[in-house]
Amino acid sequence: MPFNTLKLSFRLPPTCDADEAAEVVKAALEADTPPLCNVEFEVESTMAGWNAPAVADWLEASMNKASEAFFDKPSMYMGTGGTIPFMGMLGEKFPEAQFLITGLLGPKSNAHGPNEFLHIETGKRLTSCVAQVLEDHFNRQ
Repeated sequence: MPFNTLKLSFRLPPTCDADEAAEVVKAALEADTPPLCNVEFEVESTMAGWNAPAVADWLEASMNKASEAFFDKPSMYMGTGGTIPFMGMLGEKFPEAQFLITGLLGPKSNAHGPNEFLHIETGKRLTSCVAQVLEDHFNRQ
């Protein structure tokens, strides 16, 4: 008997219940199937996203200070990678902690591709920003 197999992976918003989402997808895929077709959906695993805490005033000021000093621009935020398991574990273990999660791309970077490389000058600037935030954290009252 002919068959097809398909594996699906979803990135969920951090406030979405992963188990509930899996059940909704299962119900939708198994309902109202084409004639003479049997559709089965097995949930292999679920993982909830991580919802970062609000940025503390001291950290926001420090990030802007560092970004202005080393990039001549204010810092920017981008929500991504919410299902990185390690961040969820850290957030549970340290619920009052602030997190500075950075990534390094820049002009002429080729991350996660053939001939992967990063822009060295952008890396130096980012490292300087992180060092500034660490100093500000150490010196705060």
